[in-house]
Amino acid sequence: MDQIAILIPCYNEESTIGKVITDYRRCLPDSRIYVYDNNSTDRTAAIAEEAGAVVCRERQQGKGNVIRRMFREIDARVYLMVDGDDTYPAEYGPEMVRLVLEEQADMVVGDRLSSTYFAENKRPFHNFGNLLVRKSINALFGCQIKDIMTGYRAFSYQFVKTFPVLSQGFEIETEMSIHAAQHHMQVENVIIDYRDRPAGSISKLNTYNDGFRVLLTIFNLFRSYRPLSFFSALGCLLAVIAAAFFLPVLITYVQTGLVPRFPTLIVCAFMTLAAVQCFFTGLLLDTIVKKNRQDFEMRLLDTDRQYKTLLKIEKS
Repeated sequence: MDQIAILIPCYNEESTIGKVITDYRRCLPDSRIYVYDNNSTDRTAAIAEEAGAVVCRERQQGKGNVIRRMFREIDARVYLMVDGDDTYPAEYGPEMVRLVLEEQADMVVGDRLSSTYFAENKRPFHNFGNLLVRKSINALFGCQIKDIMTGYRAFSYQFVKTFPVLSQGFEIETEMSIHAAQHHMQVENVIIDYRDRPAGSISKLNTYNDGFRVLLTIFNLFRSYRPLSFFSALGCLLAVIAAAFFLPVLITYVQTGLVPRFPTLIVCAFMTLAAVQCFFTGLLLDTIVKKNRQDFEMRLLDTDRQYKTLLKIEKS
């Protein structure tokens, strides 16, 4: 088991990966650096190997697929995940690692948005998207994570080994944040300086496609983790629409004793029935979610025992 594992998912980062490895080795000399190459067509893997990193490969394209492989294969007391594009200064790594090792944080978030991100990032839609995602998740899940989509994070062993990676692409950071909020894990924020990519380094994030996938991930996870709120809101919407169409029919009936728009009345009845069904669906799924939370806590205890066993083996 490694004391500190630095995880660097990479795709065509030959212009920056060497410097990233050198910087993190200087700031965290006791760490082991893993570079997972995701089908790069340049010299990323060769440069990383020359710089002394452990180079592994993930053939399935997508950052989520890379992180799934990393989390499965590596055992460490603390994990520090960074991007290979040299946008996250290594000087903040020791503090993020300390919060996991000494303060028992489950996840430490490198907060760009409270620092230089908006000045350094030259893509206005990225800035808007980051703010939208942060406000949405903090409002929907009742948390205070300052930067939802940052790629600079530290994790405990327990977080890594109990996190089910479902996403395949850049929406993985959003999934991590929601997972931590849903399971009431200890999340700490460390304000970091952000610098834009250096000349010659090209972002792989597509503003519109990946942004849509992030919003879809939020929608799906809110439906899965907060089914009572989701289906109750849907039921209320259906009930309001049904009431809006039913009210004129009711007024006409009171005034004349006739129902001239009988099809409207039928539709309103079905919409009301659907609203009631939504509410009870939410209740049923909420019971399942609570049972899943109980199961998760038991898995967490098993992971704690596994972690302590690995530490004993390491000491012996």
